[in-house]
Amino acid sequence: MSADLDPVESPESSDLSDSAQNPRPPLRFAYGKETWKEIAFLLSNLFTALAGFVYAVVSVALGVGLAVTVIGLPLLALGLGGARLLGRSERARARALLGVRIAEPSPHPRHSGFFGWLWASLKDPVAWRTQLYGLIRLPWGIVTFTVALVSLVVLWPVLPFVARGLANGDRGMVRGLLSPSDELERRIAELESDRGVVVDTAAADLRRIERDLHDGAQARLVALAMGLGLAKEKLLEDPEAAAAMVDEAHGEVKLALQELRDLARGIHPAVLTDRGLNAALSSVSARCTVPVKVHVDLAERPAEAIEGIAYFTVSELLQNVSKHSRARSAAVEVWRAGDRLMLQVRDDGAGGARFDGGTGLAGLAERLGAVDGLLVLDSPEGGPTTVTAELPWRSRPAA
Repeated sequence: MSADLDPVESPESSDLSDSAQNPRPPLRFAYGKETWKEIAFLLSNLFTALAGFVYAVVSVALGVGLAVTVIGLPLLALGLGGARLLGRSERARARALLGVRIAEPSPHPRHSGFFGWLWASLKDPVAWRTQLYGLIRLPWGIVTFTVALVSLVVLWPVLPFVARGLANGDRGMVRGLLSPSDELERRIAELESDRGVVVDTAAADLRRIERDLHDGAQARLVALAMGLGLAKEKLLEDPEAAAAMVDEAHGEVKLALQELRDLARGIHPAVLTDRGLNAALSSVSARCTVPVKVHVDLAERPAEAIEGIAYFTVSELLQNVSKHSRARSAAVEVWRAGDRLMLQVRDDGAGGARFDGGTGLAGLAERLGAVDGLLVLDSPEGGPTTVTAELPWRSRPAA
């Protein structure tokens, strides 16, 4: 008789096998990098708050106290200008230690003359909010420094929670007083950026027109003038050769006219001016390499500038369909939704279009953004591709 006996494991071997199968995570310090950054911010609050409070009190007191003299208001304006620099340093400190990402306020407006600068500085809301930030920060800085220091020594287990709570209060102050004050300031910054895009686009268009005229129609017209001059010289000596030259010059004239017509269409097509978006988009879709269905549902025509932007937007998108999409068909829809003009171009191509794919979509989105427009791309791999553009609606002025 025999029996199978299972081996008896000792407690030590069982512990070793468990530790081998489930290794313990390595020891790590309980306080992460973000917690230490918050603690550093709280401990530095006392010194920065003290400096900001002293600066705010001295600059405002001197400026207001000496306002009855000649130098009072200029001193106050200079103090407000310095407050902007303090606000910038506080935003940088909050960005580095608290991870607060807020936009910079609009720059100080430029005014010609001393009195223009003085008035703009005295009514600068960014500087006054920074001075207020400096005034109210001293009590808060004392509280946060004291609590953080005591917690660092005595309340070690709950220090991360204390630091996070106090740091959130600092985040709220920075966002409330040192960020752009309202939609107007953010709008000014956007318009300044958009103005640069518009200027660059206009300069590029002028260079393109100049290049097309110089390399195309102008060169052809010069050759035409030379050919007609040679034909004039041979008119009596060799009439047949002169007639051939005139016939060749006639062909050159046709080509030059076609180039000028194409150039004029690139500036502003006549069909758009005469008949509107429906006819103009039907004309540009006829030049696309794939069949395009055009549907325009507009009860009235928009302003000329908006109509022109809509035309060139669809024209560029259809060029992308011809060059990159490998589509068999496409569709263009134009309609009005409230105070927006909506454009949509769809194709059944390969998809995969991106703003950074070299198809000009990024530049097109910038140009639309410069006029408060929007470009949305939906192009999964394998297709289909749908590009939707929005433009602000502005009615055409009555004739």
